Amino acid sequence: MKRCPQLLAPGLALISIFSIAGCKTDPASRAKWTSLFNGRDLSGWTIKCQPKDQGKVFWTVDHGAILCDSMGRKDHNYVWLLTEREFSDFELRLKFQAYQDSPGNSGLQFRSRFDDTANGGWLDGPQVDIHPPASMPWRTGLIYDETREERRWISPSLKDSTMPPQFKPAQHVFKYADDGDGWNDFALICQGTRVKTILNGVVVTDWDGAGVLDNAAHVKHNVGRTGHFALQLHSGDQLRIRFKDIQVRKL
Repeated sequence: MKRCPQLLAPGLALISIFSIAGCKTDPASRAKWTSLFNGRDLSGWTIKCQPKDQGKVFWTVDHGAILCDSMGRKDHNYVWLLTEREFSDFELRLKFQAYQDSPGNSGLQFRSRFDDTANGGWLDGPQVDIHPPASMPWRTGLIYDETREERRWISPSLKDSTMPPQFKPAQHVFKYADDGDGWNDFALICQGTRVKTILNGVVVTDWDGAGVLDNAAHVKHNVGRTGHFALQLHSGDQLRIRFKDIQVRKL
């Protein structure tokens, strides 16, 4: 533990004030970033899916990035790439690359948990939507809840999976692979029930999930406040998407 210097003499007052102030840095600012992807293989991750999809290869590593590719292959249920580690309060950063010819949906689940006894397997928990199709890329950064008892948008709060166009954010920046460097910068910050998403420097969601993330359904499945990260391949979708530079630090 770093010790703060004490005031030894009036002439040292100014120096001491600044030294003491320096000792009071936010612990989160001192937390070390940890890489969740080594750029070579899927160490630290595991595939979760229903039995009929076991053995099908959708998630691989390609040119230093995690690649999900189901183009031309729609016969599948949800397939997730799940972290072995769990997190509660954290800041996560990653880059993703989307393609205009990819009609499928993806997402980043957080504080989630897989139950292999639920109809062949289900991943309960909240999810940041990642929606490449050109009609609604602005959904990216909004929060959907995959918890069995919810299955609806929770930020904004809606009754089901329908997303009316009036909820399109006033400002939104989404890149495709052929736009500039082709990579989207994304951040997810969770502390307590507070959730913030930032896409390419623009805040998309800044939401307090009290009463939702800690409700009976989330407590039942032990999600919403703690759990795993997972990248999602949506059921029946043709998707091509890449992820890299996945880093997290505890808050």
